[in-house]
Amino acid sequence: MEDYPRIFSGSSNPELTQKIVDALDLPLGNVERKKFSDGEIWIKFKENIRGGDVYIVQSTHPPAENLMELLIMLDAAKRSSARRVTAVIPYFGYARQDRKDQPRVAISAKLVANLITTAGADRVITMDLHAAQIQGFFDIPSDHLYASPIFTHLWSKASENLVVVSPDIGGIKLARSYSKRLGAKLVVIDKRRPKPNFTEVMHIIGEVEGKDVLIIDDLIDTAGTFVSAIEALKKEGAKRIFGAVTHPLLSGHAIEKIENSDLEKLYVTDSIPIKAGASNKIEVLTASQLLSEAIIRTHNNKSISSLFEIDKS
Repeated sequence: MEDYPRIFSGSSNPELTQKIVDALDLPLGNVERKKFSDGEIWIKFKENIRGGDVYIVQSTHPPAENLMELLIMLDAAKRSSARRVTAVIPYFGYARQDRKDQPRVAISAKLVANLITTAGADRVITMDLHAAQIQGFFDIPSDHLYASPIFTHLWSKASENLVVVSPDIGGIKLARSYSKRLGAKLVVIDKRRPKPNFTEVMHIIGEVEGKDVLIIDDLIDTAGTFVSAIEALKKEGAKRIFGAVTHPLLSGHAIEKIENSDLEKLYVTDSIPIKAGASNKIEVLTASQLLSEAIIRTHNNKSISSLFEIDKS
């Protein structure tokens, strides 16, 4: 078998996979998928992958069929005698269920990690996990990439007027990485979450009056947290407000909330597909270069540590 990475796409984000193979000047792997009348998923690799280095690109955002399809593709690849099977998961779903924060609930992120391993993955490549410690949920090697190189070049010559904002205490480490890259000051929003998908801003720690503000986060779902942060920052005198968020889940009325907010521009990656022209305030940047570099370095057994370096202080 020719020695090049065999890259196959799940159905969650075929456009991103096509960009990845185009960046590597490789053919897209041929896989056939069917769905029976009762909804069951059927997968068949349409080319010989025996002894091959196989990469399956599939984000696991809702619906749950995306996760199920990934598991079936992993199993099919393993049963086809692939030498190594790597799950490339640009967005790792269920990552917010990473701990037992109340009685009688599941730690679903660990369950999903177990399922992926049991299905046959030898390695996982993912990007901007909601909690970095989820890497430890896998009993196989996992590479956690950061999307910061995709965004920071937009403000590479940041003025002294720019501040980087973490919308919650948990995002401080990620936001600090951006602030150091950009030479900008860090601001933190202290909030509380009385119920799911609802937040209340308590305090803004730092100076934002008259400043251009860049809000950093790993994902945006209903946009409730994000918009409440925008409102609080504007109330404190922020001049212009931008956002850089890796995973655009954008469920419910999220796009409408963003459109009606004081946000100037929201930059997201294509880890999750969104409809073209969904909002004039949303601009999609591709993660294909980052992911393609990780794939080719993994295939050639080279270090990819430079792709997931982040400030550890």
